[in-house]
Amino acid sequence: MTAATALAGLAALLLSACSAAPPTTTGTTITAQAGPSVIGDVPTALSSFYAQVVTWTSCNETFLCTDVQVPVDYTKPDGDTIKLALIKLPASGKRLGSLLTNPGGPGGSGVDFVLDGAKTVFSTRLRGSYDIVGFDPRGVQRSAPVKCISDAQTDQERQQSLDLGNDVDLKRAQAQAQRDTAECVKNTGPVLGYVDTVSSARDMDILRAVLGDPKLDYMGFSYGTKLGATYAGLFPRRVGKFSLDGALDPSLGVDAVAMGQAKGFEQAIRHWAGYCLEQKDCPFSGTVDDVLAGIHALQAAYLADPPRARDGRLVPESEFTNALAYGMYSTSLWEPLSRALAEAVKGDPSAMLALADYSADRNADGKYTSNTSAAFLAINCLDYPMDADVAHMRAEAAALQKASPTFGRLLGYSALGCTDWPFQATGKPAKIAAPGAGPILVVGTTGDPATPYAWAQSLAAQLDSGVLVTWNGDGHTAYGRSNACLKKAVDDYFVDGTVPARGTTC
Repeated sequence: MTAATALAGLAALLLSACSAAPPTTTGTTITAQAGPSVIGDVPTALSSFYAQVVTWTSCNETFLCTDVQVPVDYTKPDGDTIKLALIKLPASGKRLGSLLTNPGGPGGSGVDFVLDGAKTVFSTRLRGSYDIVGFDPRGVQRSAPVKCISDAQTDQERQQSLDLGNDVDLKRAQAQAQRDTAECVKNTGPVLGYVDTVSSARDMDILRAVLGDPKLDYMGFSYGTKLGATYAGLFPRRVGKFSLDGALDPSLGVDAVAMGQAKGFEQAIRHWAGYCLEQKDCPFSGTVDDVLAGIHALQAAYLADPPRARDGRLVPESEFTNALAYGMYSTSLWEPLSRALAEAVKGDPSAMLALADYSADRNADGKYTSNTSAAFLAINCLDYPMDADVAHMRAEAAALQKASPTFGRLLGYSALGCTDWPFQATGKPAKIAAPGAGPILVVGTTGDPATPYAWAQSLAAQLDSGVLVTWNGDGHTAYGRSNACLKKAVDDYFVDGTVPARGTTC
């Protein structure tokens, strides 16, 4: 992520950060067809998509893969089509149905998420009762992917040191964003204007029918909660069991999202600082404020004179701060971050750059293994109206810096990447009530930096059938990394249909 990218934390979602190679096909096929009972009340023009036959092909040992065809433009279903990539891990016991999942982003690959994490994130109980199904939403990885700049260009841009409060650097960033947008248009094609969240939510209803389910069972993380809530708003009576974990508040505009994250990440790094001071090898000493003062001194030094890592690449302040942000996603990353900062204090930024690379899905050979950054930009440009007025962006940046001295600079100037976007935003922040839907779990983590707990409270209140489940913990999202209490509450809901009591806290 560049310093000019808003919502940067969401793109580094821990659960989708480790990309895998594409599934390998072994040739075994299983064919399934959706019957009329699961198609539901759909427009005649879309009936062929809902009733399509798919062939599941064995891939990566115990997994099955397929493609599902959807229209590019739902207002023109007879027009161009694209294929969405799906993967599933079949239920190991008495099957209740399919559990569709999305890891977040926007831009996270659900195929990679299931391939890498189905056997670790999802409990044995859930895997016994459901086919765990992941998909790459439109514009992501294997599903008509958004393609922008090359890997070499990405490396070059990540090494730039820009102070967007400076007029010269701001003009450089504006010109760079304009060039990058032109590359996105040239390399992606017309589908670039149709990768919005509403279109992806409509895709999910076709997936539901193709999977053979009368209602959709779904587990979404981070941005996946916005995708799930959007589906619930469009198709409330087709909502089965839903868990929205690490919730985005769909009523917030892009500026409010950035401010919420600024405060969330600042709180998170203070929690990390307290942890660090309790460790004998912490590179800082004194109080939490002393730790942050030491980090801010490093940031200032990297901004003034970016050092080089051992591989020769420059490490500007934006990449140093990206590494800090990535370390806030899980307490399992707190110790690696401490070690990386210890090296940075001694003058070697290589370990901090390695964390930033991992967040950006960059391998040591310079290859980026996902298109998360490009898809993130394209989806957000369609989902959020943005104000690119320089005075507005400068005022927002100042407010973010005040709220978060550590991360405010990373989250400012959010509109730059979308200023020259050739498609108008089609999304509009709005509350989602989903009247008629069954109980929907909204899972919130009290110390979540990327999707603050207040957003989970807000989404649960907006939904007519929202049920808030709270985990008192640090890091982003809860299920699959929290505790037995949280896992049991979610598993009981999906497997037994037991809705957690309101106010459940783990």
